[in-house]
Amino acid sequence: MNRYAVFGHPVAHSQSPRIHAAFAQQAGIALDFRAIDAAPGRFAELLDAFAAEGGRGASVTLPLKEQAASLCSELTERARQSGAVNTLTRVDGGWHGDNTDGLGFLRDLSDRARLHVRGRRALLLGAGGAARGVALALSEAGVRELVICNRTPERADRLVDAIGDPERVHSRYWQSLPDIGNFELIVNATSAGRDGEPLSFALPYSLLGPRCACYDLNYGEASLPFLAWARSAGAAHCFDGLGMLVEQAAESFLRWHGVRPDTDAVYEELRARAPALHTGD
Repeated sequence: MNRYAVFGHPVAHSQSPRIHAAFAQQAGIALDFRAIDAAPGRFAELLDAFAAEGGRGASVTLPLKEQAASLCSELTERARQSGAVNTLTRVDGGWHGDNTDGLGFLRDLSDRARLHVRGRRALLLGAGGAARGVALALSEAGVRELVICNRTPERADRLVDAIGDPERVHSRYWQSLPDIGNFELIVNATSAGRDGEPLSFALPYSLLGPRCACYDLNYGEASLPFLAWARSAGAAHCFDGLGMLVEQAAESFLRWHGVRPDTDAVYEELRARAPALHTGD
């Protein structure tokens, strides 16, 4: 039996076991995929134990993505540049790390939402693990400008430095949001919806330009505050991160098993259950 897992803290809510079970059924692969709750102080220990038990690969969710990168013996270029890993593969006694968040985000936007980012002025709220992969993907996809704003400005500055495109990618202080103009794409990568903070309500409506699209990396209940703000501000398009969750998982599945599953049926099944899904992976 192929043994895989998702590590996070908390992780009981994770849809990854359900998603990968559906993918495995499509591909005719026998799969044992479990959720392992790992507080940051125990992540390395539990990951070692998982490997000793025959673990062949793992998904990594909040708040462990940046720590996961430090535990890898080898990183893909995008994982190295973003400084965050969401996909671990056991190779020659060590962990190979990749980041499929950005790929999943762009695929959901282009294939499901029919929205392309090239040439858009984009604002990314947050600079944590998921934001790091998405920021790099936006830069590589050809946004006209990417502004990254985080409540702890030093984290935004470090992410901008890691991307290394000073002509197009900039950081701004949270307090300067009312003064930085409007955008054609706004992505919420903060944890406010999960933590119960009314952060999105403090965002100025002036951030939205004509035909602006708003995307929350969270899904279900956690995405509601930001998307409610976006709709009240007149956003032309509003999306939650459920499609990204499925698409990034499909990219991970491809790396582990050599086949990319059909995501539409899995997405539709989860979408039908979306009101009961309370947070993102």
